[in-house]
Amino acid sequence: DPRTAMIMISPPDPSIRSSLTTAEILQEITTHAASTALILLPGVQYYTGQLLDIPTITRHAHSLSIPIGFDLAHAVGNVPLYLHAWEVDFAAWCNYKYINAGPGAIAGLFVHEKHGTVEMSTPHKATFKPRLSGWWGGSKDVRFRMDNQFIPTPGAFGWQVGNPSALALAALTASLATFKKTDMVAIRQKSLLLTGYLEHLLMKFPLGITDKERRWSIITPANPEERGAQLSVRLEQGLLATVMVELEENGVVVDERKPDVVRVAPAPLYNEFREVWEFVQIWRTAVQKAVEVRDSGKGGDRRALIEEGVKKG
Repeated sequence: DPRTAMIMISPPDPSIRSSLTTAEILQEITTHAASTALILLPGVQYYTGQLLDIPTITRHAHSLSIPIGFDLAHAVGNVPLYLHAWEVDFAAWCNYKYINAGPGAIAGLFVHEKHGTVEMSTPHKATFKPRLSGWWGGSKDVRFRMDNQFIPTPGAFGWQVGNPSALALAALTASLATFKKTDMVAIRQKSLLLTGYLEHLLMKFPLGITDKERRWSIITPANPEERGAQLSVRLEQGLLATVMVELEENGVVVDERKPDVVRVAPAPLYNEFREVWEFVQIWRTAVQKAVEVRDSGKGGDRRALIEEGVKKG
């Protein structure tokens, strides 16, 4: 029962700090090691944008004989990953975020080769790690024998449970061809500069602005090595709805997490420093307007009002 069997790791006091330190994560793993069957953590936490220290956490889990996997939905295409060298047991991710493969894109899976071996020394008695036995994961050599004996393909391919959409594969292939023109080290170097520039404009420019005048804060770790491209910006209460409408009306694509967080992620593969500058100018105007709407007492849920107006023509 997840209510009793799942251990959730949270900051000691979320009102003070939204992210976790590596030491806190390691201590939580140690505390529950005797009863832990599996660890699953994000590579980059979706809400705060925190980049976890994957190699350190993995080594600690293995020192306690606990298998560990990572949800890399916000990490793939965002930060360099060396899953095999780090001895990560498994990982899974979607490709529609930083990999740009589009809605409904095929997902990705990594299984460390030590778990992906298939021993075939004795016919019909193949030994392999337990997994969901899916048609597409079966060995091509015996797939059509129809003898009800599942023998997986070695490696991560053996975990597939269905055939992927050809259209989804086409979109993913096109995106990966673009990634192949560069590498994640170069992408990461630009990302550090781009996100640092965004942070500077949001928090330091113009000079002399006070925190009260700013009306927002950043809950993503300030250390560039502890984050990817994303900055999660927390607004004052009552501003989110109007800010999101203003951003959308100005062609800005960001993501909201109610009641007060906006996730901003300049993607280094295609976003430019000029666009970061333009975003911050639009952002400041949007926040200023949201404050005026809120303080006038006529705001309500501005997005709901606009959508209602659209329905009425």
